[in-house]
Amino acid sequence: MIRWMIGVAVLSLPVHGAAQEPDAKEPAIETIFVTAGGNLAPSPADKIQSVTVVSDVAQGLGARLENQLRDEAGLAQFRRSDARSAHPTSQGITLRGLGGNASSRALVLLDGVPQADPFGGWVAWSAFDSVPLAGVRLARGGGSGVDGPGALAGTISLSSRIAGTPFAALAGGSRGSSDLVAGVGGDIGRGEVSIDGRWARGDGFVPIVTADRGTADRAAPYDQAGLGLRARINAGTNRRIEVALRGWRDRRERGTAFTRSAINGLDASIRYILEDDWQASVLAYAQLREFKTGFASVAADRNSVAPALIQRVPATGVGARVELRPPASKLRIAADWRHVAGETQEQFFFTGTVPGRFRVAGGDSTTAGLSADWFVDPGDFTFTLSGRVDHWQIAPGFRTERNIGGSIRSDDRFAARSGWEGTGRGGLRWQGTHVTVRAAAYTGWRLPTLNELYRPFRVGIDATAANELLRPERLWGAEAGMDWSGDNGTSLSVTGYWNRLDHAIANVTLARGPGLFPGVGFVAAGGSFAQRRNLDAIVVKGAEVQGNLPLGPFELRASYAFTDAQVQASGPAFALNGRRPAQVARHSGSVSATADVQPVKLETRLRYIGAQNEDDLGFQRLGDAITIDASAAWEITDKISATVRGENLFDALVPTAFGAGGAIERAYPRSLWFGLSAQF
Repeated sequence: MIRWMIGVAVLSLPVHGAAQEPDAKEPAIETIFVTAGGNLAPSPADKIQSVTVVSDVAQGLGARLENQLRDEAGLAQFRRSDARSAHPTSQGITLRGLGGNASSRALVLLDGVPQADPFGGWVAWSAFDSVPLAGVRLARGGGSGVDGPGALAGTISLSSRIAGTPFAALAGGSRGSSDLVAGVGGDIGRGEVSIDGRWARGDGFVPIVTADRGTADRAAPYDQAGLGLRARINAGTNRRIEVALRGWRDRRERGTAFTRSAINGLDASIRYILEDDWQASVLAYAQLREFKTGFASVAADRNSVAPALIQRVPATGVGARVELRPPASKLRIAADWRHVAGETQEQFFFTGTVPGRFRVAGGDSTTAGLSADWFVDPGDFTFTLSGRVDHWQIAPGFRTERNIGGSIRSDDRFAARSGWEGTGRGGLRWQGTHVTVRAAAYTGWRLPTLNELYRPFRVGIDATAANELLRPERLWGAEAGMDWSGDNGTSLSVTGYWNRLDHAIANVTLARGPGLFPGVGFVAAGGSFAQRRNLDAIVVKGAEVQGNLPLGPFELRASYAFTDAQVQASGPAFALNGRRPAQVARHSGSVSATADVQPVKLETRLRYIGAQNEDDLGFQRLGDAITIDASAAWEITDKISATVRGENLFDALVPTAFGAGGAIERAYPRSLWFGLSAQF
């Protein structure tokens, strides 16, 4: 069905550059951002914490959303690679050093709909490629309140837009890469409708660095496509209905035989919005996912490879959310409900290319919550207080393992659990002529994913067991900051924070092979046995700095994050006590410069990512890296423009993981792109 939809779009629609519509560049960025996504206007209470609005989201021409978000201070994915080469399960996202786990600890929303995978908690970034975005709103810190649970590290709100005119962009790049974005939209009856699509492919690069490669290593191609339909219907004075339907497919390989992965997704949502004396938003959504992947066992010399596991993960997510704002009130009241279900179906224990065993594990869980958010703004001050109560339930889970064509080896059933979580946020803000001072304290929580509860896994010769008894994570945090803005658009924002994540879920190394271990079976010599465990806590102290300096047609932007993160652990996990969490860098930052001298716009960007540990014990260290990107766009006419882009121009090594035999895997090499975009 998705292929048919894409085919119809390519044959019947004019194509569109991913450049913003002209009105998306008007000064009223906040207004455009809010109305495009169908959300109610932001409340003054939202400005108590550190908030960044990204209005110039560039899509198409080889640009990818997840890479643009890397410029924001403190934001990181579990792996440094992007959706062209990363394994999909490694693309959870977090902020402020609350990492060490591939599940997202930041709440990602698209027009109010949670985007974390229903089974695993990771984010399918390629799913957003076919969604024209009006902007991204990044709120750092926990206590999401009306947005829903799960925002331990912050909330990343993506807001879509309806295309007003047909647009198209087509680009070609290094290693046979191509990127096509297209869309059309307009008025229909009492509303607006748009259809947008994207197709991107490439032959890929060899992930393992040249010095460590063997004959088993090869390029990692990708092929990704999606199509979306959005409609906005006028339902009366200050009333509208918004409908969205999108489907996508994602095919990748990890650079050896037997490592192909595939994602198929279909999302649908409907929203009713009232913006009168009473303001209201009523949302319902459904998500269907099917994830397939293969894992390989690569010899230490990397000259041979064998299948290790074939996995299929069907999952669903459904939910609803209601928000009310009484007339002339400074109060927001919201209720939300989300149910997720899924299972992993795995073939493993291979003899040659023939699997000998089959495992199926999974379950479902539900969260339901009520929240209230109140603010008062006497004079130059704003005070806010919010509270939230959630009920969670983990239904009975299961894990069954059998010999293919033979006997059952194990058949485990796990009891249902439930509980209540109360969270809140309080803060104050003082607004001067050019300076704003703000402070906030908050709590938050996250339910373990079905993947963390029930699915054991292997990476090479290392094995990690699941843990059906995991407790929810709970965050305590505080921050204080100052924002300064000048008359010419100059700005500077500085924020200091402290976070404590109790019961943080991590993969804890417990023993070394060879041997038989519960939940995973045999681990060979040199391999490690780990289990998902609740640590005592992860404590993070840090600072974030962001600045913007316009100089006529030029503009400089800088972002920097310092993260001092430390594990507190006891019992079997005591070896981790005092260590930094895995995949958390102490320093990260970016500096970008743009020059808009019509008809040419130039941009260059330097990114720095500090060294970080690959594993929980710190034995494998991933070095730091500096990359430089650059682009030049030439407006040939008022409708057509040409763009040249370069990623990692100096081909710096960005290590992202260690493979078999200690081989270093890189995130992305130098890539060059040339493209044309048009509006009709």
